[in-house]
Amino acid sequence: MVNFRRWARHLFMPPWAWRRAFPQAALDAIEAAVGDSEMRHGGEIRFAIENSLAPALAWRGVSGRERAIEMFSSLRVWDTEHNSGVLIYLLLADHDIEIVADRGIAACVAPAVWEQVAQTMEAAFRDGRFEQGALSGIARISDLLAEHFPPSGDNPDELANRPVIVPRGRY
Repeated sequence: MVNFRRWARHLFMPPWAWRRAFPQAALDAIEAAVGDSEMRHGGEIRFAIENSLAPALAWRGVSGRERAIEMFSSLRVWDTEHNSGVLIYLLLADHDIEIVADRGIAACVAPAVWEQVAQTMEAAFRDGRFEQGALSGIARISDLLAEHFPPSGDNPDELANRPVIVPRGRY
């Protein structure tokens, strides 16, 4: 059954709304935090922000989790040498944060831990502290990756550190 309120929220979300929560300075800080983080471990973190779903996806009831898994694949977060990629996905229209971990790190960290990281970020976002919430989530994920995937001698940067803004109808 179609949730008309959700569909309308996605349909009428302005394409620039993400800029209120994540201005250029916040995106720069997130990029720097991801880069600094990846010096501490053998994992990769990717941060993606999607304003709203394409109307057809919202109409079909695609959940934030389903979309995050699609983004995990599209952004090739799974394509790391040690299967240690982690996607932090934000679906702003639904106020949803999803963390998708590749099988290497997912085998080491319980789903409840990822959910706790997302809840901590959500609490900061509810207070309007988007940059701080994002940075605290990155820091916690970095700690988990450092614990389970310490850096080796050769630690290439396999994924872009810049947050990706997902355009409506792409990927």
